[in-house]
Amino acid sequence: QVQLVESGGGLVQAGGSLRPYCAASGRILRVLDMGWYRQAPGKQRELVATRPIGGSTNYADSLKGRFTISRDVIKKTVDLQMNNQKPEEPAIYYCYGRQDDGVDVNDYWGQGTQVTVSS
Repeated sequence: QVQLVESGGGLVQAGGSLRPYCAASGRILRVLDMGWYRQAPGKQRELVATRPIGGSTNYADSLKGRFTISRDVIKKTVDLQMNNQKPEEPAIYYCYGRQDDGVDVNDYWGQGTQVTVSS
């Protein structure tokens, strides 16, 4: 099993910045992708950004230019620099990982970190 643990959420003023962080541990073999999704109250979980091995970084169109994902393959971590937070963007941010264990490809999720934006 793979565990993903997030930290670094919290309260931020509109226009401010946060940088949530996620670390993977456990039975890590070949992580194909790591990134972030978010879920606002009453809405479905949506892509924020992912950074796959050997592929292009993916961002939600609405977040390009304000959010930057960074991934350390050796340390098995991923973080998300979020700038210019908007009042309509409070959500729980979930760390995501996809691993190939040689038999199956499985997706893993962290427990989530709350981001609250004050106007």
